[in-house]
Amino acid sequence: MKTTDQPQVKQYVIYSRKSKFTGKGESIENQIELCRQYIAMHFGEDEAEHALVYEDEGFSGGNLERPQFKQMMKDSQKIEFAAIVVYRLDRISRNIGDFAKLIEDLGDRHIDFISIREQFDTSSPMGRAMMYIASVFSQLERETIAERIRDNMHELSKTGRWLGGTTPTGYASESLSSVTVDGKVKKACKLKPIPEEIQLVKAIFSVFTESGSLSKTDQYLLEHRCVTKRGKQFTRFAIRGILTNPVYMIADDTAYQYLKENNVDLFAEPSEFDGEHGIMAYNRTLQRPGKATQIRPMEDWIVAVGKHPGIISGANWVRVQSMLDVNKSKSYRKPRSNVALLSGLLRCGECGDYMRPKLTGRTNANGELIYTYMCSTKERSHGTVCSMKNCNGNTLDAKIVEEIRKVATDKKDFGQLLSKTKKVINDNKASYEAELTLLVKNHAETEARIKRLVESLSVASETSAKYVMEQIDELHRQSEQEQTRIAELERLARQSNALSQNLFFYRDMIESFADTVDSTTIEERRRLLRTIVKKVVWDGKNVYVYLFAEDGELNLPPIGQLMCPSGEDSE
Repeated sequence: MKTTDQPQVKQYVIYSRKSKFTGKGESIENQIELCRQYIAMHFGEDEAEHALVYEDEGFSGGNLERPQFKQMMKDSQKIEFAAIVVYRLDRISRNIGDFAKLIEDLGDRHIDFISIREQFDTSSPMGRAMMYIASVFSQLERETIAERIRDNMHELSKTGRWLGGTTPTGYASESLSSVTVDGKVKKACKLKPIPEEIQLVKAIFSVFTESGSLSKTDQYLLEHRCVTKRGKQFTRFAIRGILTNPVYMIADDTAYQYLKENNVDLFAEPSEFDGEHGIMAYNRTLQRPGKATQIRPMEDWIVAVGKHPGIISGANWVRVQSMLDVNKSKSYRKPRSNVALLSGLLRCGECGDYMRPKLTGRTNANGELIYTYMCSTKERSHGTVCSMKNCNGNTLDAKIVEEIRKVATDKKDFGQLLSKTKKVINDNKASYEAELTLLVKNHAETEARIKRLVESLSVASETSAKYVMEQIDELHRQSEQEQTRIAELERLARQSNALSQNLFFYRDMIESFADTVDSTTIEERRRLLRTIVKKVVWDGKNVYVYLFAEDGELNLPPIGQLMCPSGEDSE
């Protein structure tokens, strides 16, 4: 929420929303400025200048689950709102039910609602009637868009193509290009097997089928040093994701019967289930900003036979699904502790995994529960992959609080530390921006070369056209790599800028922590720690605390290395 002065007796409010940042069109800033101009014209310059502003960027209008919208409605109970002004009706909601309840609630509290694009104003009966009519069309548009997307999925599913995104373990995305009669390049993708990853997927299915246990499959992968596409350790969630992905199922008679019995939207004839190709399931996941990805019910899936080879027979894949259903009640849950401060911050110095609190069931002389921190990899692999000593949690938590308090009280050294850190951050930022400027220029040249090659296809012979297409494909790969690096550099530059601007905020937080830590609850202490501490590393003897940024995240040296004596090993 933004405000430029003390609220008036009757407060005008501006609400703006955009589903994602694009840098153009009806941006958040443009919406706010147009609403401010409207308020100035109809209610006065002073009201426009002191209007409260609430902004939600990156949130859909499909529901009202938006942080600043919720804050606005909460504030409306404490502040006397005259009217809520939006640029366009669907900035508030595209859902008729939500919108109708909102208008009724605002009406009961004599708060007007104004949409400047449609020129609707609920202060009049006609305005309220027209608002409801417009909301009906707004939801109709939303449902039409959703229906159109599903129709497109139906059409795409007939081709068995890979539609993009992170490829499943075992496969890579292979681009296939063709040239239309008007000389345009048409690209499509299919999944291409990666032999070493295919063997890993087969091993995962084999171990789980024999053991019937996700924990034992996890232990097997740890012991054999198996990692994901991104070089990370497998989690139980990732293992389950592989075991439940129909992309690995061979399209055979068993697969056909299973899919029919589960009422999927099947876009394939029985004859296409040839015992060789794999399954492509579209519309399988539900992805929402800020929430974990969910698997939709099978009746919502749109299924076709893919262009890629399958790995697991239909009978084995279906058997694995039955075993997973039986094991649902035994699913892994992270151990929790209501006393430890460093959950999610403390890492093992040997393998890099998180160290989790483990209650011992004993109490110390002060009557506090005794707990230790144990490396998750050590626990999951039963000590075969990592042998890091456990750490006395009570001692470690108390020592870190004490050391942060020391940092805050030594004003001279603390000030020098902040100055040195800011210089390193600014140097890194300048380096990122210099590389970014050069890369943006190179990327523009790459795109220009692609455009010239595409134009040359219209006059190229059949022999030379093949050569030109190879060049275009190579440049496309180069362009994608450049775009990835550009996005990474932009992110790093933003992080550096935020760190530089927030250094004095961190200073205040550390000083505030030192002053208030003794009077706070465990939950408040955890939140304060997470604001100023980004990583803690235990090496079996000493602990190292990194303030502001994780070591390596922004190529910063460790800030404020704090050591504590060896902790008691609970083994």
